[in-house]
Amino acid sequence: MKKVLFVASECTPFVKTGGLADVIGSLPQALNRTKKIETRVILPLYDEIPKKWHLKMSQITTIPIQLGWRKQSASLYSLVYEGITYYFISNDYYFSRKGLYGYYDDGERFIFFSKAVIEALPFLDFKPDVLHAHDWQAGMTVALAKILNPVEQLKTVLTIHNIKYQGIMPHHTFADFFNLPLSHFGGFEWRGMLNCLKSGLYHADKITTVSPSYAEEIKQPYFGEGLHPILQERSKDLLGILNGINIDEFNPKTDPHLFMNYQYSRMKKKENKIVLQEKLGLPVNADIPLYIMVTRLEEQKGLHLLQHCLDEFLQDDVQFILLGTGNIDFETYFYNASKRFPLKLSVHFIFDDALARQMYAAADFLIMPSKFEPCGLSQLIALQYKTVPIVRETGGLKDTVVAFDEMTGEGNGFSFTNYNAHDLLHVLQSSLRVYQHSTYWKTLLKNVNKSQFSWNHSAYEYITLYHSLSI
Repeated sequence: MKKVLFVASECTPFVKTGGLADVIGSLPQALNRTKKIETRVILPLYDEIPKKWHLKMSQITTIPIQLGWRKQSASLYSLVYEGITYYFISNDYYFSRKGLYGYYDDGERFIFFSKAVIEALPFLDFKPDVLHAHDWQAGMTVALAKILNPVEQLKTVLTIHNIKYQGIMPHHTFADFFNLPLSHFGGFEWRGMLNCLKSGLYHADKITTVSPSYAEEIKQPYFGEGLHPILQERSKDLLGILNGINIDEFNPKTDPHLFMNYQYSRMKKKENKIVLQEKLGLPVNADIPLYIMVTRLEEQKGLHLLQHCLDEFLQDDVQFILLGTGNIDFETYFYNASKRFPLKLSVHFIFDDALARQMYAAADFLIMPSKFEPCGLSQLIALQYKTVPIVRETGGLKDTVVAFDEMTGEGNGFSFTNYNAHDLLHVLQSSLRVYQHSTYWKTLLKNVNKSQFSWNHSAYEYITLYHSLSI
């Protein structure tokens, strides 16, 4: 049985800022269920992790860590949760802060974490065959594993969850933090800067990303965020494996947050819609098409497109609920729009998981017109809750949503190709027309009911990848 150590900066249920945490929380479980892989996870021990988890941890050891002239120490802890062993790297100076990211010394913090992971390997009761790092915060562990070679024959994998974030620092930080000969600088440097993600791309045995389409996209200048040349060079080692979701957690049949649990019943979905309309002060009408967005309010999510066509779309007999936090300009726009359309638009600038799930359960359509989307989680949850996704054809959205064809009856959603507000408006209006056509709507819903994106299939793709490293 192969042993795989995941290295990441966040993981449910301990600490989360985004979809990375969901992957690290779910994929090891799916891998271990196959009985072909034993997976463990190592994370920073943030002060943000609830105290109930701290109390369950056992200390293994404390390790001295040298960062240039700085003498730090890393305390290593472990706990077992749902059959998975989790290790935690503790250092009060770097991780006893509010929030996970956004500090001026984030680069230093995660260089420390990466060095501590490598230094901790001899102290684990687990000798991994594969070190699988995730995103820039862990990318340097791949480089250091290769350079320091702490475990003979250790293979490495780096997964890119979002290439936009790379951990870029001034070039002098290499000498300042790494205590390595300058001959290694080329493996860390990119365009005159130290680039943490590049260090992993350069040194990893294999590179994966979170959907097949995104793996192709990031080799191009538009999506590659400046790293496309190295990804083109390493194309034969780059693989896109589609993310899944935890279908036990996101299950409308058992979800405790819903007003009414259901599996396939459209009547019970309508009952969820009625209660949500009452809760949010929208006119109560079970038959009015309800559109939702659950998103970060960022340009990446296609909100500029929606700004340019929202007023025209809301002339139709529809309702729209927006949930998310982020850019103040988007908040201001949608707040003002809700004042213009108080009976059609309800906006909520908060993070509220219960409300999000209630929206998925009540909605007929999810709008997700992303500028780019490595995989996407919202469209997978929507399909699980029998809600029809409307997406732009990019990254994982392209791989999971097939445009409904009225002639053939195939497809589980709606999509458009060009990043253009007119095209978004056109597909929104098309979705409304299908909703109003009972035969088309029933056919589309049957296709949605068949759509499922659990981790099971993806887990076996990772297993194949891990075993290929031994060849």
